[in-house]
Amino acid sequence: MREWWRELADLVLPADCAGCGLPRTGLCARCRELLSGSRPRRVRPEPPPDGLPPVHACLAYADEVRAVLLAHKERGALRLAAPLGAVLAGAVRAAAGEAGPGGAARGSTGPLLLVPVPSARRSVAARGHDPVRRMALAAAAELRRGGWSARVLPVLRQRRAVADQAGLDARRRLANLAGALDTVAGAGRLLEQGPVVVVDDLVTTGASLAEAARALGRAGGRVAGAAVVAASRPGAR
Repeated sequence: MREWWRELADLVLPADCAGCGLPRTGLCARCRELLSGSRPRRVRPEPPPDGLPPVHACLAYADEVRAVLLAHKERGALRLAAPLGAVLAGAVRAAAGEAGPGGAARGSTGPLLLVPVPSARRSVAARGHDPVRRMALAAAAELRRGGWSARVLPVLRQRRAVADQAGLDARRRLANLAGALDTVAGAGRLLEQGPVVVVDDLVTTGASLAEAARALGRAGGRVAGAAVVAASRPGAR
């Protein structure tokens, strides 16, 4: 119900630009171009956590990009899922190996499976939505419009509570997330359908992506790589 009201409000109550604050624009032309003009690049945290797959990001987590991601994630600006999903789709293409329309990763068959890193239940309840899953759905739709076979497969779950990652250094993030993720019952059969790209909004130390890849690999998933909208520094959450 909360999501429905937010979507209606987005339509009838134009908000200031989520990136730069320009009045009554929602997302101004300059900020939209900043997102749409991005190009994926390989990013790597230092030090990289064990088991981290190749990670691609399109943007640096700063200024307008940071503001747009936070508006979508923390303030429920659901209209931003589509432009952010389009950015994420670019990173997914790079992570999958740029097979081109109609395919997934090179040498693979079956649809490309986008697996979002799950948010904690308490965070989803507080925000009223799951921002990464919403962006993943928008990214999969964008990929299909480009001729790719792609679907979202939300098979990861948190098996135990974890502390808030904010303020933790790389070593503490790794310890906080070690063994924290698992897959739902029957995930192995679903993961057999095609290659997997782990998706998230942001990468900082790589701990979340490495833990997600570990859990998916344990269930039999073929992880081709990871894709995020933005990287917090020249490396990589």
